[in-house]
Amino acid sequence: MSAPDWDALLAADRRHVWHPYGPMPGLAAPLPVVAAQGVRLTLADGRELIDAMSSWWSVIHGHRHPEIVAAVEAQLHTLPHVMFGGLTHEPAITLAQRLVAMAPDGLEHVFFADSGSVSVEVALKMAIQVAAGRGEPGRTRVLALRGAYHGDTFGAMSVTDPVSGMHAMFAGALPAQVFVDAPPMSTEGPADPAWVALVERELSAHADELAAVIIEPTLQGAGGMRPYAPAYVVALRELCDRHGLLLIADEIATGFGRTGPLFATGGAGVTPDILCVGKALTGGTMTLAATLCTPAVAESIAASPSGALMHGPTFMANPLACAAALASTALLERGDWRDDVPRIERGLTDGLDGARVLPGVADVRVVGAIGVIQLDHAVDVPAASAAAAAHGVWLRPFRDLIYTMPPYVTGDDDLARITAAMTLAAAAA
Repeated sequence: MSAPDWDALLAADRRHVWHPYGPMPGLAAPLPVVAAQGVRLTLADGRELIDAMSSWWSVIHGHRHPEIVAAVEAQLHTLPHVMFGGLTHEPAITLAQRLVAMAPDGLEHVFFADSGSVSVEVALKMAIQVAAGRGEPGRTRVLALRGAYHGDTFGAMSVTDPVSGMHAMFAGALPAQVFVDAPPMSTEGPADPAWVALVERELSAHADELAAVIIEPTLQGAGGMRPYAPAYVVALRELCDRHGLLLIADEIATGFGRTGPLFATGGAGVTPDILCVGKALTGGTMTLAATLCTPAVAESIAASPSGALMHGPTFMANPLACAAALASTALLERGDWRDDVPRIERGLTDGLDGARVLPGVADVRVVGAIGVIQLDHAVDVPAASAAAAAHGVWLRPFRDLIYTMPPYVTGDDDLARITAAMTLAAAAA
């Protein structure tokens, strides 16, 4: 085959292809990627960049991991796809069993979705149907945290920060949810009694309206990469129990080891009523997500007027995606990540320390396999990305944050290169 004409392809990209969170046509030409292996992306001009983003936090085992590739290839030759309504298949059943075994105790039922945002939509539907099944149909609202990000679909946008979030322009078209300030930024220690009292007041004020509380446990992701101590997750669990509310844990970003424990809720010793997972579920090979719940949630939904959970994506439990997820979770069960995540945390902590003295840097923080340089101004994204790329690293900053979530298999030399690139990006931004 002849080599692609990348000048023509990029011209066509500019004419026809809409990229995330950008105008049409785009303001800057995207970098053309022709291959990926391990932690590296190969560009059309032959350059290699370390994928310091794990391709939006999903490629935890590196690109084209041979065990995941082999699992998908084998599945492709037997059952690439089949509808899940009225039918089932072994990859979905086995994956559901594994997720139940991996998740915090008490989560026994698995609803498969095709993206993280959709898994949040399913969770919100579950909460509303549970309230209806309990004879409280007026409980249709959800309490969320300011600074939250839960996805790009309408329900998920409604529980994303309505003022500082990236979906603020849709506020008038979304269901009106209840918001409270996020917990103080921290990684350990007890919950602030004043904050707990604040949440208690809001729950009491909206006692007849609320069905659930939704959180990103211990780390708010795209809303600002803000960590908070596990004690706040414990406090929210206790508050939900006291007020008869469900606790929804969105672990799409925090799940599968990213912050240290396998699940952030499990690390806090908490079982949510509903748990959302995605991103790293397939090791970044296919799109797949899942919403897990307790038997009590399922029983209340069965008692609701519909008698069934009213959702069913066409590609729900796609066998190829389930096969990839089985291979990815098998790698997690092997346990290498338990050594790699602390190693990455140490490497990021050491490598980013020097960025604290740079002009314009407001904060530097590291949690698990997440490193953040926060500026006191908005990032010049093209300039920062170009500075990192010139150092052989792919970064995609946003707002005032230059951050990395590298694959767990990233070696120490590559970690040093990532932190150096982040420092250069901060200086250029």
